[in-house]
Amino acid sequence: MLKNDQLDQWDRESFFHPSTHLAQHARGETPSRVIRTASGVHIEDRDGNRLLDGFAGLYCVNAGYGRTEIAEAIAAQAHELAYYHAYVGHGTEASITLARMILDRAPAHMSKVYFGLSGSDANETNIKLVWYYNNILGRPEKKKIISRWRGYHGSGLMTGSLTGLELFHKKFDLPLSQVIHTEAPYYFRRNDPSQSEADFTAHCAAELEALIAREGADTIAAFIGEPVLGTGGIVPPPAGYWAAIQAVLKRHDILLIADEVVTGFGRLGSMFGSDHYGIEADIITIAKGLTSAYAPLSGSILSDKVWRVLERGTDENGAIGHGWTYSAHPVCAAAGVANLKLIDDLGLVANAGTVGAYLKSAMTEALADHPHVGEVRGEGLLCAVEFVEDRATRRFFDPARKIGPQVSATLLAQDKVIARAMPQGDILGFAPPFCLTRAEADTIVAATARAVKMVLG
Repeated sequence: MLKNDQLDQWDRESFFHPSTHLAQHARGETPSRVIRTASGVHIEDRDGNRLLDGFAGLYCVNAGYGRTEIAEAIAAQAHELAYYHAYVGHGTEASITLARMILDRAPAHMSKVYFGLSGSDANETNIKLVWYYNNILGRPEKKKIISRWRGYHGSGLMTGSLTGLELFHKKFDLPLSQVIHTEAPYYFRRNDPSQSEADFTAHCAAELEALIAREGADTIAAFIGEPVLGTGGIVPPPAGYWAAIQAVLKRHDILLIADEVVTGFGRLGSMFGSDHYGIEADIITIAKGLTSAYAPLSGSILSDKVWRVLERGTDENGAIGHGWTYSAHPVCAAAGVANLKLIDDLGLVANAGTVGAYLKSAMTEALADHPHVGEVRGEGLLCAVEFVEDRATRRFFDPARKIGPQVSATLLAQDKVIARAMPQGDILGFAPPFCLTRAEADTIVAATARAVKMVLG
């Protein structure tokens, strides 16, 4: 197929791409890939290249590509009712049904769902509601939010502040002053190599306790964390971490926001990461897996405890002054209903657990003896390979060598497998669609082993 050069020109002249080196792209120094179609775990570009998408877009096409059931639900809803707002008690069959379906799957103490469009706006909503909550309770000073270094919670002003990655702060005047960060639960990168996993968990809890003591518990409103660190390196927590952290938060009356944008609706082999790790959140953030990215939709799931205070607030102050034009958009909600039904009908949550365990095991076996592979880790259909210059001492490569991006680029060029070079480290990440088969997992593993050998010997 001949490349549409005009389209490439328009792309570089007109399209502001997110998370892109803008100058290099505008000058034509980096590739422009136009995706044309997709099916299952594969995408195809306009030049006919068929690529195995080992990252499900951005951890989001959970049900897999080409699901006609979701596409048909979107079309049917658009024909019947393309849009109406959700303000002042308005709803649609799709939005009301989806809210019910979410609560049927969420932990039992959750009460209501507020809909947005992205994980970023959902976390913005969450912080506003936490501040409102404390104002209603007569605690106007209790407003700071604790996040974690290497956490990812969005790219807005507040959510970019919550994100604990340098790229999202640099030259944006972030983080904002209301956000403070504590240690990431990243055992492989612990400062003290003699620490056991239990020791490191105790250290993380002690660091949080010390931060609260310095800032003052009466100034801290909430703690936000992903059940498994995502963009910060795909890092499952050390054993006992969530129990230890929750004990500290409860002692100081600090709300817990579980950011399940990546883990929600099955990626760990459990419906929610909160179930997987025994997290009793006050608010749960959802997005990507809610519609498998067939339409933009996010949500904030509120606990009974939080909801009761919000109700009291409106009795005292009138209607709550928060809303988005596209909250609970009926077309997006219809996609969510069809997606959750499909995930159930096809047993995709269980498949994510079993094939994910197989992928991690096979990747570990394939790379276990490589001198520059420091760790293979993962949970469910999340898997990461971290590269080191010296495994015995955990000495990392000079970031300027860009080892992770080199391996990712080689994997794509040689075997047409998409993985993600994660930021702030030489880390190769995988988060395939839930419909991944063992044979496709074998393809990913074999291709990764070849790419690692080509780059690192």
